[in-house]
Amino acid sequence: MKKLAAFALAASLSSAVFAAPETYVIDGTHTLPRFEYSHFGYSTQLSRFDKTSGTIVLDRAAKTGSVDVLIDATSVDTGYPLFNGHIQGEDFFDTAKYPTITFKSTSVKFDGDKVASVDGALTVKGITKPVTLTVTSFKCMPHPMLKKDACGANATTTIKRSEFNAGKYAPYVSDDVVLTIPVESIKK
Repeated sequence: MKKLAAFALAASLSSAVFAAPETYVIDGTHTLPRFEYSHFGYSTQLSRFDKTSGTIVLDRAAKTGSVDVLIDATSVDTGYPLFNGHIQGEDFFDTAKYPTITFKSTSVKFDGDKVASVDGALTVKGITKPVTLTVTSFKCMPHPMLKKDACGANATTTIKRSEFNAGKYAPYVSDDVVLTIPVESIKK
């Protein structure tokens, strides 16, 4: 009985030694945050950002982690070059003064072995507000082409653009904006 207890203790200690935070680098070619809003009630407009970077740190055994995302606001792609310039103006992203959008986590919440949500601070136009990203899918596995471990997720939240000094034309153009971040990351 003592040998069994000693073995169980040794096994639990050895697994604790192997459980450690793992750092993943965001893959900018497969991480294209997008936002959508109602345009006069006629349609839902969908745009994205083409340049994103950052890191994700996960300790799946301890069920902790952190997320740090940097979005290049000048890479906004509405599908129409003239509107890209308009949305980068002072009334909206004001990229001349605020070329980046950031998200920095304050906590990562797990449901079993999967990330369920990430609380953090979203900064747009120099204004920081707390948001919760709801993770709608999460998967880690060896990347079949890169032969490295990788993790991916889809996360979403709804914000009010007026809270970030970007509320021009509201309520005709919806104040509520759905932000979705499909993210893929490769283990460092």
